[in-house]
Amino acid sequence: MAFDGITVANLTKDFSDQLTGGRIYKIAQTESDELSITVKLSYEAAEKFGLKQQKLLLSSDASLPLAYFTEDSKPSPMTAPNFCMLLRKHIQNGRIISVTQPGGLERIIRFEIEHLDEMGDLCHKFLIIEIMGKYSNIIFTDEKNIIIDSIKHIPASVSSVREVLPGREYFIPSQDKENPLTTNADEFSSCVLSKGMPLFKAIYSSYTGISPIIAQEICYRAGVDADKSAISLDINESIKIYRAFDEIMVLVKNGDFSPCIIYENGSPKEFSSVKMKLYSHSEDTSDTNSSLNICEVKDISSLITKFYAEKSVVTRIRQKSVDLRKIVQTALERNVRKYDLQLKQMKDSEKKDKYRTYGELLTVYGYSAEPGADKITVNDYNTGKDVTITLDPTLTPSQNAKKYFDKYTKLKRTAEALEEQIKESSEAIEQLESIQNALDIAQKEADLAQIRQELVSSGYIKSHTTGKNGKKEKITSKPFHYRSSDGFDIYVGKNNIQNDELTFKTANGGDWWFHAKKIPGSHVVLLTGGKDVPDKAFEEAAALAAFYSKGKLQEKVEIDYLKRKDVKKPNGAKPGFVVYYTNYSMAIAPDISSLKLISD
Repeated sequence: MAFDGITVANLTKDFSDQLTGGRIYKIAQTESDELSITVKLSYEAAEKFGLKQQKLLLSSDASLPLAYFTEDSKPSPMTAPNFCMLLRKHIQNGRIISVTQPGGLERIIRFEIEHLDEMGDLCHKFLIIEIMGKYSNIIFTDEKNIIIDSIKHIPASVSSVREVLPGREYFIPSQDKENPLTTNADEFSSCVLSKGMPLFKAIYSSYTGISPIIAQEICYRAGVDADKSAISLDINESIKIYRAFDEIMVLVKNGDFSPCIIYENGSPKEFSSVKMKLYSHSEDTSDTNSSLNICEVKDISSLITKFYAEKSVVTRIRQKSVDLRKIVQTALERNVRKYDLQLKQMKDSEKKDKYRTYGELLTVYGYSAEPGADKITVNDYNTGKDVTITLDPTLTPSQNAKKYFDKYTKLKRTAEALEEQIKESSEAIEQLESIQNALDIAQKEADLAQIRQELVSSGYIKSHTTGKNGKKEKITSKPFHYRSSDGFDIYVGKNNIQNDELTFKTANGGDWWFHAKKIPGSHVVLLTGGKDVPDKAFEEAAALAAFYSKGKLQEKVEIDYLKRKDVKKPNGAKPGFVVYYTNYSMAIAPDISSLKLISD
């Protein structure tokens, strides 16, 4: 993700359209590096946008600098910080004259504000936000470009390039890059196509405000390999790459923005203010981006709010699932070790039949053994071959026979016990691997609560109650609900509890059931409604089963599918465990880009 100059241009346009002519009503410093400014819109803007006021958030947080319209209200400190008091003194009730982006596509937004000073004279001030990572700042200057104050003071001891202190002259730090909005074909050729580096890197390192992902998009639109050396392009490729570059710059200059979020596996991956054909599914795509989807958003402020809110949710869910993942991984490793040991013991128990044969042969031929002999060779009447049997010379032949029978009986009991133990360990491993898959696809805290519930019922973690009067936490997680191209409802279980409910409560006997073959994954049910199901719906349901399985990163996944009535759950089986004996199969790519998610 890149908060690049094009995103800032989009923000600048929206701010300019709505805030120009508006009056600053409230100023609050909600964080040490964040401002919240409420602006009463001009009559024209209020009529056009259907709003009386807008709340503008400006953040110079080093880890996440942002600027956008917001509807949220954050509490302000009881005593306003000095920078906030200064702004209130100078520009509260001031009128916003313009909102501009200086320096081409620099990540800077400048608000020009007209107000009356103490003497009643009309004067202009500038509030500038620089969105530059750890160098981000909010700076307040006068009309002579002298810094009045800033939300962060940068002395010479911190930066030898530019001091940001009251009384210093404000200037934009030089990056030795060109303005992409004013370039032409000749300048583009000399700046970019003369460099011996990958083409996309040559583009973003030559121009301000161009992020690596936009440089990749330019190369994709031109049909030129982004990793190809810029200096090695032929004439035809050079023309194509400049045209693609100019195409995007024209969109920016005309304010023709199309904010969108790119999702990967249901999580926000990137955002952009221009259409990203690089991630489009209108053309053939490889398996590396088959799980990518593009969601258009009405405006850039809504995009930023949505993107970072969802990004925060994904991060929070990952953090909250850490303890569950650790519990599952520890239990899985323990069961795998136990399973391997049990298999080894079972292999050792295979000697039992040999001991039984020795006991039987000694019972028949033991009389021929010499007193004190440590072995005897007899003919095995089962195979017709001679067998040498080791003897304990201190025991009689009948006692040696009993000793071998005792070994046989012990190993037989061990083998019988191991059969059940191996089955239990195998089922536990299968369950834990399926829980790992459920953790991978969990998107909400309710999803994690249901997984925790399964771990409690299976004895992996201790039961606990929450809420008033010790009542259990209410689970609100629901399966994914998709709709096929032909209008059939398809449901996907997020965990083993939902898998059982979908298969044995939601689906009817005539509905279709799908699951990845011999690998952990979700139960997928295709509801037929008594109708004939076209091949396309089968393929889409199978693709969902592939996508929500451990094999989703493979090029193709083998999927078993059959009528739901043929799926059985053995008595006492663990959650999500089923058996079936007749089924169809298909190999399918885990691409669900054509499917519509109705709800989850």
